[in-house]
Amino acid sequence: MEQRSLFLNLSPLDHRYYLSNRDLFDRLGACLSEEASVRYAVRCEVALLKAHLDLHFEPSDRPNLLSALDQLETSVLPDEVYIEEEKTQHNIRALVNVIKRHLPEALVPYVHLGATSVDMLDTANALKTRDAVKMVLLPLLADLELALIKLARQEAETPQIGRTHGQYAVPVTVGFALAEYVSRLGKSILEIHRLADGLKGKFAGAVGAYNATSVMTTDPQALEQKVLAYLGLQPSEHSTQLVEPEYLLRLLLELNVAFGIIANLADDLRNLQRSEIGEFRELFTATQVGSSTMPQKRNPWNSEHVKSLWKAFAPRVMTFFMDQISEHQRDLTNSASGRFVTDYLAGFAAAAARMLKVVSTLSVDKNRLDRNLREGAGDLVLAESVYILLSLAGEPEGHEVVRVLTLECDREKIPLIQALKARPAIWEKLVNELKERTGWEAETFFSHPELYHGQAPIKARALSDKYEALMKTLKENLP
Repeated sequence: MEQRSLFLNLSPLDHRYYLSNRDLFDRLGACLSEEASVRYAVRCEVALLKAHLDLHFEPSDRPNLLSALDQLETSVLPDEVYIEEEKTQHNIRALVNVIKRHLPEALVPYVHLGATSVDMLDTANALKTRDAVKMVLLPLLADLELALIKLARQEAETPQIGRTHGQYAVPVTVGFALAEYVSRLGKSILEIHRLADGLKGKFAGAVGAYNATSVMTTDPQALEQKVLAYLGLQPSEHSTQLVEPEYLLRLLLELNVAFGIIANLADDLRNLQRSEIGEFRELFTATQVGSSTMPQKRNPWNSEHVKSLWKAFAPRVMTFFMDQISEHQRDLTNSASGRFVTDYLAGFAAAAARMLKVVSTLSVDKNRLDRNLREGAGDLVLAESVYILLSLAGEPEGHEVVRVLTLECDREKIPLIQALKARPAIWEKLVNELKERTGWEAETFFSHPELYHGQAPIKARALSDKYEALMKTLKENLP
């Protein structure tokens, strides 16, 4: 096989991202590389030959022939197939010709008998995609989810100012904010698992109507099930020359949902590392350089990297949708575009791996969190609670009263408690209602805005417990 430098490859996936994710990409390559594609196609041809053995050969002849089939997957090499394809100008016919060279004469007439090319291609694609997802992507995503869970549980009580529209809202906790992603990503991971197990194959012939296999057997659908059972697949409910495209489409779309969730997390973490916020910090090593000219820079480049990968690969869902359409029983308009699903899976894996690195090494600056909550937001973040308590105390225009007070606070640069105390009737109502409803003293409440966090810590722990159990079960059931 030709040896060439990685740096002569055109795709960044094959040099920059491979070197950054060598072990991950090697594991993906075992499922998604061109060598793997040939191997999976051979596996499908072997499954068909095993079915032919059952149909056409005496039981006494089968053991020796089965032994020959067991060697086929490792003996048929991509180089040989590609050389043959230069002559045939047809990839599957080239594969068939090569397979015949490696088999006993008695089996040669049965190679590919009754099949069309896409029987093998779509079935092999289902196998390799399922294996890539279940053997590589799902374990990676589960590890990312568990790392998020660990951080969410660890910071379940850590106060943080909530933000909506980029503005201070009401207090939450760091664990609660992270639990959003625990919940969103956890559900997506479970759905990816379900959809990967739902990928289908086919052995239904040139237009999917079992024309060829009807000549061979009185029950061609049983033959299809037998072939696919050797591969651990079920048949597509209806086939043309193609497996129904929605099985793969739905899986790819859910992977893109997970990609978006990861990119959203990356964006949140990137923004929370801004100089003026500074609540989180990515790991920055002793030898790392943040800028070629500004030595002080500590850029959140890993989070930015994840967002950038999402920008490059998420739009490919348009191609996934376009590959849903094929004229009549089949055309070839998805033959080139479909090959780039591999790139998408690799790009998604690279982003997930980088996000795992970020989350696993993320530091939380509790001093900065406290300062942003107390000095930045101050007790104005309690305006909601004041309006609620005043309304419960019988104040008919509680919201308007507090709204006007907050404008005064902003104009006069005074805390909310000062403006409230200047109105004794309102202050008395508030103090009494707060004590009755929560047991808190007003002075304590206004000096500790972090107390107003609702169910944030409880929710963070509950979601962490739920998805930790689900991820552990998932990992136990993966190959």
